[in-house]
Amino acid sequence: MTFYWILWIFTAIMSVVPVYFFFIGIKDGSVTKRNFALWLLILLAVAGVLLGSDWLKDHDRLGMAKGLLALAAVPGVLVLIYFLVAIIGKPKWN
Repeated sequence: MTFYWILWIFTAIMSVVPVYFFFIGIKDGSVTKRNFALWLLILLAVAGVLLGSDWLKDHDRLGMAKGLLALAAVPGVLVLIYFLVAIIGKPKWN
């Protein structure tokens, strides 16, 4: 159960990124009527992962809930590893 909550919190933190870019896009005008449906689909998918995993946990499908959260957490973990290597390793970019 603890691993579920670790995955859920990590996924919730990573889910802030598309929500942030959506509101920045609304502010600067890059989210228009033309691409609003795509943004709505992305935001619904983000909410669906978090709410769906909670629903699965409530209906005694903890393994499926962890799998859903793990699937959503993989890109965030890869980006985190990339940034850690870039910060700690101090590579030459030329």
